Amino acid sequence: MRKSLITTAVLGALAAPAFVFAADAAPAPDLTVAYNVGLYSQYIFRGLTQTDRKPALQGGVDLTHSSGFYLGAWGSNISWLRDPYGNPKPAESETFYKSGGNLEIDLYGGYRHTFDSVGSGLGIDLGVLQYWYPGTERGKATGNGYAGANTTEVYGALSYGWLQGKVSVVGSDDAWGWGKTASVTKNARGTYYAELNATLPIGEWVGGGALSGVTGIAHIARQEFNNNNIFLASYTDYKLGLQKAFENGVNVGAYWTNTSGAKDAAWTYNGKNIGESTGTAYIQKTF
Repeated sequence: MRKSLITTAVLGALAAPAFVFAADAAPAPDLTVAYNVGLYSQYIFRGLTQTDRKPALQGGVDLTHSSGFYLGAWGSNISWLRDPYGNPKPAESETFYKSGGNLEIDLYGGYRHTFDSVGSGLGIDLGVLQYWYPGTERGKATGNGYAGANTTEVYGALSYGWLQGKVSVVGSDDAWGWGKTASVTKNARGTYYAELNATLPIGEWVGGGALSGVTGIAHIARQEFNNNNIFLASYTDYKLGLQKAFENGVNVGAYWTNTSGAKDAAWTYNGKNIGESTGTAYIQKTF
């Protein structure tokens, strides 16, 4: 698509008179494609390490139409589905997946729009996201509480300037291993994640210079599970960080994350609580 647009523009320019070439600017394409790839010291998802504090390679692609509709895909290596689960640390066979379970693939689509007439960038973002974890699950065996890992969410976000509020609600019966099993009578449908995010334009506030492209990151959110173990699995997470964006599309940054209420009984893998306070550094490239 992008190559054909470029070819058409070049041929049109060669065939047009000089005065037409000077007067007409090439229109912006209706469909744009953006790519990203990054190396992270670990993969943190909603305050929980997904890679047992080991490095993660991540990447994605986004297709955006001028109307505001978009589609995207994103992936990362993970380990939690193959890490022994439970407190105290169980046998090596006590894992969510028998095989596979080392990759997360997110597929999403939605609509976003900025109301320019408001003046300061009031925007909305509505969509659906599917978390897919390829592999063979152990199933809902009696007593182990293993519901499915694959999860579907619908989300809505409202942003204004550098502030954003977002709510994501689970529409599937299972959510990341929580749901109806032989010992749990209620599914996870209705589980929600409510978050408040701030992307602080520090470089702009101080007038650029050495801090040009620097932004601050602040985040607080509540993960509330809707099943019999709501008192066990639900928690609050926090995030603070800094990022430096360069003109060539490279971004480097680091952030600190922590959780409150992430109980050992719910979030212990490989003998460690995956929601403990930790730091993450990364380098990312966008195209």
